[in-house]
Amino acid sequence: MTLFDFAVTTIFAREFLEGAIIIGEYRTIVLQQKSQDIQVTNDADSEESEQPEENVMNQDERGDRRKSRLSDDQRRKLRLIWLCAIIATVLALAVIAAIAIPLAILSSNFNNSTSKIIEGISKIVAGICLLQLSLKIPKFLGLYLSCKPKKEGVEHEGLTTREIKFNVTWNIWREVAECGVFLIPFFLSGENLKSIPLSAVIGSVVGLAIGLGIYFANQTLKHNKLWLAIFAVLLLVFLSAGLLTGGVHNLEVELGSTKTIWELEGSFWDVNRLPMTVLKPFGYNDSRTVLEICTYWSWLCLSAFLHYRKYKRAPKPNDVETRLELSSNSEGDVAEMDEGDETNQQKDIEVEYGTEHKNKPSITAANTETFSQGESFSQ
Repeated sequence: MTLFDFAVTTIFAREFLEGAIIIGEYRTIVLQQKSQDIQVTNDADSEESEQPEENVMNQDERGDRRKSRLSDDQRRKLRLIWLCAIIATVLALAVIAAIAIPLAILSSNFNNSTSKIIEGISKIVAGICLLQLSLKIPKFLGLYLSCKPKKEGVEHEGLTTREIKFNVTWNIWREVAECGVFLIPFFLSGENLKSIPLSAVIGSVVGLAIGLGIYFANQTLKHNKLWLAIFAVLLLVFLSAGLLTGGVHNLEVELGSTKTIWELEGSFWDVNRLPMTVLKPFGYNDSRTVLEICTYWSWLCLSAFLHYRKYKRAPKPNDVETRLELSSNSEGDVAEMDEGDETNQQKDIEVEYGTEHKNKPSITAANTETFSQGESFSQ
């Protein structure tokens, strides 16, 4: 019985990563609302500066109080996000423990074959979870936009404390509780219970670290997210294929094995020894059956197809900016055409006026001098 299980680590890493992404999204909303309020305050201050000087001191004091109140409100909402996340995590872990204890007691009736089958199913579930996560990575990094239309006025209203309490608590509780759902096969197997604590801690730390990295990447990186997304997607896809293939192989061993294609001999190629054991999570094995080969490459092809479809269907920031630029250019062209039409109409009116009614010649300095000389000559 081992103290570490990669499938358990994967489950906790995935769920805690999604939880970290959720917390980061709500923090971003609060911070963006703060920046918008500061911009509105600055605009109001610039307008108030044009008013009489006798009211400037009182207006400046009101502006300072307004800014400090917004800053306090921001800090209060950020603390509330963390508090709700911690409470939701504790409640979800309590529910998981309440489910795990009776299932662990029932697991004493299972034999070794049943445990292997349950372990294989758990690896298959973990592989599917990793593929789903890889499809979300580009959206997490801002390379894809949400397909849901934004409601008018949502960005300017901001988040209320009631919305933060419900949304953050529910989403974080759901993510952590999903760990318990995926761990049910381990609770039933009984043999891998000792591997859950250490694997859960490692997976949680890894998931939170990756989520923190994605959050800071969204805050700092503006033009270098593409290669980060490609690396993360490839890593998750190959991990997913490896876990799924390993789970299928566990089922194959217990339910009936297919023909072995090759088998590598020697301690260097042993899947349970260094250095090749490092590649085991990515699908490496020192022997391959027909089912393993078909599963591995079919899963990679399916992953490529799903990512290609996601790339084609998901809206991108560049596409939105291009559409906005084209629409603004078209509006500018229409405005220029309107100005040109008005100028041409004005010229036509001037020409028509000049042909029918001749304007009086303007009196210049030379005309004034000639007129004065003619007047003196007549005298």
